[in-house]
Amino acid sequence: MDAVMEAVGLRKTFGSGVRAVDGVSLRVGAGQTLGIVGESGCGKSTTAKMLLRLLDADDGTVAFQGDNITKARGKALRALRARLQVVPQNPQTSLNPRLSIGDSVEFNMRVHGVAKSRRRDRMRDLLARVGLDPSYASRYPHELSGGQLQRVAIARALSTEPSLVICDEPVSALDKSVQAQVLNLLADLQRELNVAYIFISHDLAVVEHLADRVLVMYLGRVVEEGSAGDLWSSAMHPYTKALLSATPGRGRDRIVLAGDLPSPRSLPAGCSFRTRCPEAEASCATGIPPLVSAGGDPTPSPEAHRAACIHAGSVSR
Repeated sequence: MDAVMEAVGLRKTFGSGVRAVDGVSLRVGAGQTLGIVGESGCGKSTTAKMLLRLLDADDGTVAFQGDNITKARGKALRALRARLQVVPQNPQTSLNPRLSIGDSVEFNMRVHGVAKSRRRDRMRDLLARVGLDPSYASRYPHELSGGQLQRVAIARALSTEPSLVICDEPVSALDKSVQAQVLNLLADLQRELNVAYIFISHDLAVVEHLADRVLVMYLGRVVEEGSAGDLWSSAMHPYTKALLSATPGRGRDRIVLAGDLPSPRSLPAGCSFRTRCPEAEASCATGIPPLVSAGGDPTPSPEAHRAACIHAGSVSR
């Protein structure tokens, strides 16, 4: 399947040597969902900002629908925004409190050049699609619940008919029951509209509902990637196993990681996870392990299940 977005070797360092993102590559196809998972501070949101062109990458490339957008500026960047939208973590801070719900959705269309004659009908249609009565168009953000506001944020993101929506922790501030409603809504809209998602979360259980493929990040690096099914049934990296063990209802013994998360200003030599890893060996300090597939295939397909661990290549399928 052709990639809607493909990034290769993204790197970003802040201030005095804080390596927020270190060599991240990813790919998502039309109508697919790529999940990006990891603890706070692992580089998920920084990666998203580079994909959205809100931050310049220090190194690496980003291609969107076949075009290199790594250095997009001015008119080219404005045109890109209509096709590449975002659903933020906290819609309370992203919606203008002085604009009604309808005006917020229409404003996004106006900014991105949607004809005035289409805006009102499209806004009402989108509110209905996300489960809100069109009468909500006249209400203001302070009159809506958190779940309702997130539905508005989804409607606003879809208003320009994007090919890809980046969802940055979109349900983390919601109650569990409301989370499920929003996740089901996103899945339904994806089937209807064939839109691709990059879904960022610290919670593997949340990503499981939507993701076709998952990247697991730790301290700025991808430590495992594969289909959602592969990760849930046969995780290879000790960090992924620890995250899965914390997921309720999985019947796994809880893996408690030793020590504290290292500072991104001073990462351990070799594998950055080794200081907390229950499977670490002396050789883990000698070099940064590359992503390798189970069985050690040196040229795996883009869909391969891979992990950055010295033990990964010895795992058989």
